[in-house]
Amino acid sequence: MAPTDRVLSEYLRQQKPKKEEGDEEPSWKDRPLVNRPQGRAGCFYNVIIVILVPGGDVCVAGHDSGPVFEEQPSSLIYPEGLTEGKVTLSCQARANPAAAYRWLVNGTAVPLNLDRYSLVAGTLVISSPDPIRDTGSYQCLAINRCGTIISRAANLKFGYLHDFPPDGRSPQTITEGQGTFLACQPPPHYPALSYRWFLNEFPNFIRKDDGRWFVSQVTGNLYLAKAEPNDTANYFCFTTINMEVSTKSTFSKICFFIPANPRKSAPTIKVRFLADTYALAGHTTQLECFAYGNPVPKVRWRKVDGLMPSKAGPTVEGPTLTLPELSFDDEGIYECEAYNSEGRDTYQGRINVQAQPEWLQVMTDSEVEISSDLQWSCVAAGKPRPSVRWLRNGQPLIHLRIINLALEDSGMYQCVAENKHGTIYSTAELRVQVQAPDFRLNPVRKLIPAARGGQVMIDCRPRAAPKPSLFWSRGTELLTNSSRYFPITPDGILWIYNISRADEGKYTCFAENYLGKANSTGHLSVRDATKITLAPSNADINQGENVTLQCHASHDAAMDLTFTWSLNGVLLDLENSENTGDLLIVRAQLSQAGTYVCTAQTVVDSAAASAKLVVRGPPGPPGGLLVKNVAETSVELRWSRGYDNHSPIGKYVIMGRSPLSSEWRKMRTDPVNIEGNAESARVTGLIPWTDYEFQVIASNILGSGEPSMPSHIVRTLQAAPTVAPSGLGGGGGDRDELIVTWTPMAREYQNGDGFGYILGFRKKDTSSWTEVRVPRVESSRHVYYNSSLAAYTPFEVKIKAYNRKGEGPFSQVAVVHSAEEGEYR
Repeated sequence: MAPTDRVLSEYLRQQKPKKEEGDEEPSWKDRPLVNRPQGRAGCFYNVIIVILVPGGDVCVAGHDSGPVFEEQPSSLIYPEGLTEGKVTLSCQARANPAAAYRWLVNGTAVPLNLDRYSLVAGTLVISSPDPIRDTGSYQCLAINRCGTIISRAANLKFGYLHDFPPDGRSPQTITEGQGTFLACQPPPHYPALSYRWFLNEFPNFIRKDDGRWFVSQVTGNLYLAKAEPNDTANYFCFTTINMEVSTKSTFSKICFFIPANPRKSAPTIKVRFLADTYALAGHTTQLECFAYGNPVPKVRWRKVDGLMPSKAGPTVEGPTLTLPELSFDDEGIYECEAYNSEGRDTYQGRINVQAQPEWLQVMTDSEVEISSDLQWSCVAAGKPRPSVRWLRNGQPLIHLRIINLALEDSGMYQCVAENKHGTIYSTAELRVQVQAPDFRLNPVRKLIPAARGGQVMIDCRPRAAPKPSLFWSRGTELLTNSSRYFPITPDGILWIYNISRADEGKYTCFAENYLGKANSTGHLSVRDATKITLAPSNADINQGENVTLQCHASHDAAMDLTFTWSLNGVLLDLENSENTGDLLIVRAQLSQAGTYVCTAQTVVDSAAASAKLVVRGPPGPPGGLLVKNVAETSVELRWSRGYDNHSPIGKYVIMGRSPLSSEWRKMRTDPVNIEGNAESARVTGLIPWTDYEFQVIASNILGSGEPSMPSHIVRTLQAAPTVAPSGLGGGGGDRDELIVTWTPMAREYQNGDGFGYILGFRKKDTSSWTEVRVPRVESSRHVYYNSSLAAYTPFEVKIKAYNRKGEGPFSQVAVVHSAEEGEYR
């Protein structure tokens, strides 16, 4: 027996549970939660990891890889009766060595030895497919010496559409103005049909845009909302499946009874969608709703418990509501309403959105050392909630938590999530590693520089499985834990603290497991520590000024020294600096204030010092601006003080704007001057019934800061008008008329709603006034007509405005003459 064979045999022997006298040999199934099929042992050489595959060849880690599907079969429908054709189910996997392929139909092996079946690479070709023999669920298995995976299921079904029976159909007699329907009664078929109707002769199809007719794509029936005499005809149901196959029914005849006066009727809904409609997310669903009535009803849609999805289109009218690319937001209650001049009818139903499974977390390939534990997880979403099951090399597993991994646990694993809408697979390869310790890929560093007085970490990470025992030596001295050495850590790291020159020398890591031992050595070189010799000083400057923060350091002459600076823990980009250690800040901004840290660094250690920089500047924006106590011409503002940026706030200014002007302007306030310790003020001089928004700006001796966020828009209260309309005049017109004109008042003078004008007039040199109300704000003239009115009679006129809150003042009196004799306009 070769040495490597003896080592492997000894290792495998040691892995077996010890037997007490009288005990039976434990079987693989006695190990927790995983089935253990019988496998045969392989051999390994040096660092080559050997993974055993039950019943097969050995899988070589680092060289071989298990199958991964690149192409999987898809479900298809084959036309029944097409006997000379072929069905192709694709399957292709990436694997090394190349995968072999097998196929299952309904869980049973496909007899590939029959001439009807052939494999092209992994693709299954079925010649002269037969519905009885070949209908079923097909799955592809891809197999190599690293394991087996199984594809998703692809359903092969056969499509067909039989002819309508030749039996004649009884004619229907219908009264003019009434509704009716003709049943399609489609013949046996698969898959679903699309329906159309034509009358008298092909292809005189009924138009979809004729609102009196509707063809249900659920039942195939033809519905007529309101019958008319010219509807007398022979009607044929025409059915099609998506395989270029169609057939038509025998005719259904409609005859009419024509009354003297057709009766009008309110809508009655005859075509209803299901009370509970289940639809898949990402797919399109359609709801049908159609009504009888005279006049012909119209149909409109709404979502009862929310907004109608925008993807339903700009108008949601007509007998069919189409919702493309459904999402869970589209779930809810939908209502169709049929209406005409005689009344309305409504119907409601619910759309329940469900979803195929999709992965939230998938399996990933794992390399795990022998005798360790493994717990894989995969998470899938879907509605209904998917169930999850596991496969190993295509065979079911109860649970995927494998304890005390053995070589034969290697292979291809799959997580399968499924609900009634679909099935998805996640695939990963498990490699159980067994290897003697080896440092060739990850040796201890040959040269390990360290700073005097500091500490150093030396890695020891050999490749080995199972995990090796690790220990360290310095020269010929075996290291144990002490105040300066800490060599025993779970990950094999050696720590040396408070380093001195005496610690220089060779350090060796030893690794050992059942299969062998190895070691790796590095040399520790002790260097002078880096020290800050000139630390930066705290500084206090005004915004826009320059400042230099100095930083000098001493270090080991054999090492390169670099300086870095950080501000409040964030590393500064100083790539263009000469790296002398000093930091120059030009035209300092408020954002550059904070704690600066200078770090002097070599490859073995670093030293740091810090300083605080204060940048004084204008105040920051006030916060929490609120509008309170709104009145007709004033409001109260409250705010919280912003950051003063190291210079006391001296005063506040309030800015405002309204729709009358988009520019911010300084507002009148009470008090007139708002002191820096204030947190409220009243804004005065506002226009009633006007929208305003406000900002507050703080200032100090260094200038004005940024304004606060604008307040919410607030409208002042209504008040009676305070000014009279202008431009009062008039004259002219037709005989017997007095025309008075004025300029309509602008929005800012109306002060409230319910706005209008009160016009007063009297003949000159008389005492009593006649008043009329003109209720429209845009009015600019009033015509007074009196058949006894003399030509060119002088009148005194005046005008005032009113609104819901009261009346304003009258204007100055103006003199206007009635129309002259014979004047016409």
